[in-house]
Amino acid sequence: MRAFTRGLLGIAGFLVLWELLGRSPLIPAHALPPPSVVFGELVTQLTSPEFIGHVVATVLALLIAIVIAIAIAVPSGLVLGSVPAVRHATRAVVEFLRPIPSVALIPLALVMLGFGPETKITLAVYAALWPILFNTIYALDELDPLLVDTARVFGTGRLGVLFLVALPSALPFVLTGIRLAATTALIVMVSVELMAGSQIGLGYFIMEARSGPGRMDQVLVGTVVAGAIGVLLNNGLERVRRRWVAW
Repeated sequence: MRAFTRGLLGIAGFLVLWELLGRSPLIPAHALPPPSVVFGELVTQLTSPEFIGHVVATVLALLIAIVIAIAIAVPSGLVLGSVPAVRHATRAVVEFLRPIPSVALIPLALVMLGFGPETKITLAVYAALWPILFNTIYALDELDPLLVDTARVFGTGRLGVLFLVALPSALPFVLTGIRLAATTALIVMVSVELMAGSQIGLGYFIMEARSGPGRMDQVLVGTVVAGAIGVLLNNGLERVRRRWVAW
């Protein structure tokens, strides 16, 4: 309760400071609208079907990207973490691909996939893969050998050990990786919508708001909503981790 109160006080202090700066003659009103203006515009946008469509498009694409990333990264991490020969054989490729920023692949993705939702989903999947993959691998590195030996004594085969012993033990690490991957994928998703000429999504809404005469209040509305989605995702996944894998 105390931590929650402190969090509210921090948010309130930030909003007060923002309001004072937005009303200050030192900063042009069009450059930094105060939160009273921004949240008023937010209420207006939340009644707009077009804006809701942008939010739904981003959230739906994000969820698809996270599910695909989990489906790829968790089995791959289990294999790489449990079979040393495969891990060593693929290390050079993995270490080469991992540092490449997703936004650097936008031109290539546009050429190969076009301007549809496939581009932003693919790049978000690429960004989300790595936290889940490496957390799964590191979890297997921490697996207690005694658990594996006990399972084998009772006649459990390699696949049985992998799914009945290794995966449950790795689950806390995997969920942490998913939590990190979700916020990373959200950043990439909005960035691709903003930079790659997407026709729908929060990034497209922000791009449209800043073009032409420029509506910084709408730009900040899009930014606030994207931040709120990130906070909800992060807190929701953290609650899942604490409830399901409290050990």
